[in-house]
Amino acid sequence: MLIGDVARRSGVSARMLRHYDSLGLVRPMGRTGAGYREYSGEDIRRIFHIESLRSLGLSLRDVGRALDDPDFTPSELVDDLIRQTRERIADETELLTRLRRIGAAEPAGWEDVLQIVALLQALGSKSAGKRQRAALSSVEEVPVPVEALVEAVLSETDPNVAGALRWALARFGDDGLALLAEGLGSPAAEVRKRAVQSIAEIPDGEATALLRDALANPDVVVRRYAALALGARGVVDAVPTLVDMVDEGTNDVDAADALSALASRPALADQIATRLVDRLAHGTAESSVRQRLTQALADIPGITASRALADLSHDKDRAVALTATYILGMRNAR
Repeated sequence: MLIGDVARRSGVSARMLRHYDSLGLVRPMGRTGAGYREYSGEDIRRIFHIESLRSLGLSLRDVGRALDDPDFTPSELVDDLIRQTRERIADETELLTRLRRIGAAEPAGWEDVLQIVALLQALGSKSAGKRQRAALSSVEEVPVPVEALVEAVLSETDPNVAGALRWALARFGDDGLALLAEGLGSPAAEVRKRAVQSIAEIPDGEATALLRDALANPDVVVRRYAALALGARGVVDAVPTLVDMVDEGTNDVDAADALSALASRPALADQIATRLVDRLAHGTAESSVRQRLTQALADIPGITASRALADLSHDKDRAVALTATYILGMRNAR
């Protein structure tokens, strides 16, 4: 079979077949009377073998070794090809992500593209200062994609940079909430924590709904941050978790402040006081816990809290009694 026929049937160009010949990969021994190359059935089979191995990413040099060296073993080479392919996929995925983010920012011209690329690079810098400046400039100077900010805030370890990123995200409102919601389900505890902290800084609306859902999150840290944010927003669903926080001594001062803010609504004041009193009656006898619960009653208005403090002023635990007496004196002096 002549080279033109082989090219048509194999899909390998005549130019490439000549290249294979020059490398010694496929060297047809047959010649026509006019001196043209004539390929045998064995030559054509070898061409298909070459193309099969090339489809795996083997170089022509490795293809020649695989076909001609009886001692050649594929395992090491295949492992190397797997590694190279993974690296290439990672690089291509990173490039695709960058291009999508640039497209999402809807740049008006190449100057905008260059600014967005510079900002994305700054967000990934090893310098905390550069990352922070990029976060602060992302709202006004360069239209950075929200997706990039969410990815940055969920991976940020520096508290100052994280604060700047959360501030920037809050300026976008609900736009990044879907991605932050995914962060709440991350297997990494730190990512879940960063996600709920970021949601807490986004104003009312969908963010509040997400925080309500977060009260049932299996991660206690997520539940606590959600409760503090919801307490500040006047959401009564946060009360049980806030009382737990006072009881457990975890951010108990912040939790007590949130309960106080909620208790400014008369309908909630007695409900909150009752929960604290029930915890005192049925909870631990540990003095420090009882003192925290007593202190939490200080800024809860209403008759339920006042009666509880009056009873606690005669508590057998002297520290609790003194605390309740002091609070009662402050309340009466108002």
